[in-house]
Amino acid sequence: MVKNIGFVSTRFAGIDGVTLESSKWADVFEKNGHNCFWFAGELDRDSDKSLLVPVAHFQNEQNKWINAQIMGKKGRKSPVTRAIHDLRSLLKVRLHEFIEYFNIDLLIAENVLTIPMHVPLGLALTEIIAETQIPTIAHHHDFYWERVRFSVNAVNDYLRMAFPPKLDNIKHVVINSEAQEQLALRTGISSIIIPNVLDFENPPVMDIKAASVFRESMGLKPDDRMILQPTRIIQRKGIEHAIELVKELKDPRNKLVVSHEAGDEGFEYVEWLQKYACGHEVTLKLITTKIADPWSNNGNGQARYSLWDVYPFADFITYPSLYEGFGNAFLEAIYFKKPMLINRYSTFVRDIEPQGFDLAVIDGFLSRKTVQRVKEIMDSPKQREKMVTYNYEVAARHYSYSVLRTRLSAIMNYFFGDSVKQLTGKDRFMKNKDFLNIELRQTLHSQFAN
Repeated sequence: MVKNIGFVSTRFAGIDGVTLESSKWADVFEKNGHNCFWFAGELDRDSDKSLLVPVAHFQNEQNKWINAQIMGKKGRKSPVTRAIHDLRSLLKVRLHEFIEYFNIDLLIAENVLTIPMHVPLGLALTEIIAETQIPTIAHHHDFYWERVRFSVNAVNDYLRMAFPPKLDNIKHVVINSEAQEQLALRTGISSIIIPNVLDFENPPVMDIKAASVFRESMGLKPDDRMILQPTRIIQRKGIEHAIELVKELKDPRNKLVVSHEAGDEGFEYVEWLQKYACGHEVTLKLITTKIADPWSNNGNGQARYSLWDVYPFADFITYPSLYEGFGNAFLEAIYFKKPMLINRYSTFVRDIEPQGFDLAVIDGFLSRKTVQRVKEIMDSPKQREKMVTYNYEVAARHYSYSVLRTRLSAIMNYFFGDSVKQLTGKDRFMKNKDFLNIELRQTLHSQFAN
């Protein structure tokens, strides 16, 4: 039976991690005949399948004012409480409209019940889920207790209520094992892990002409080597380590390109990076045009380039993040068969590194040994090809769409029983698939029964 699935968040636009993973989930659902619809404060999706509600955006002026009153403070005044509930009431009305207009059968809350960047929206959605008893998947990318900036706040009562809520009709999904343990420890909520994935069963289809135009638009000459930092420009991405690497490589052909726009957390860090790169005599190129995710038809026509136009001509990938919930850019680099430098952030050490990938790594600082390894990788096509081919095979076993289909199928079966068919696809890399499905269902049944 076909289901109408409603994705809800503050933003589904551009190439942030939440938007990208939502697009992948929707891709799997739609390829199996289901219909996907979108609710957010910023959207680059098909307008016929979306409800755009600007006050739902985390950067909406009303929400920014509320955040300024509640974050970094221990108490809130009654006018702030009234403002929160006024906006919550408005958003409840719009969420009801969304569910009724598109006849939604299943809600997927994308990080909106996880990190309190929009407290009124989290409260509104929690009340909708409780009142309607609509089946819901809460897809958690990063919790508020993982961010220092939320450690002091005036809304602990709301955080306990809605970030995330503990309701019988919500099934919780996290993206790493630490999040699963902390969620259970702090709230008593059980969850399953669905890591970030990519369609490793089908290698990327690249538009080489568009990729070439993109490279030229960055001012790169034919003999330049593009060192790509495929992340947002925020402090936890550790981009200063990428600048240090380019400096230490001592090759004027190397140019550092950052693929995502700045602004999500202000502009102070990007200004500092520009000065830091200048001081190290490193050419730093920042993308100023909008980049769309590859599943949204170039942002519904709003963007000139797709993320898939950025990777093809990269010579090396830097990913020196200090913290990641999982790491989309890591998988994207593997998917495009690019060699990579990665910082050993906690989720990488615990969940990803044991899979046995072949990478250049740092552990919080750039050593001479690591610089030498990067030089060898870049100067040896044979070594580079062996590395990226091996990494692709490892990722295909652990982070392919087949993993996502199997785990989503188990959740769908829990909610709707045999009326919904198993999500299917080409599982070339999945061995003993039937056994894995049975084993997973047993695990899920045990977790959800609690």
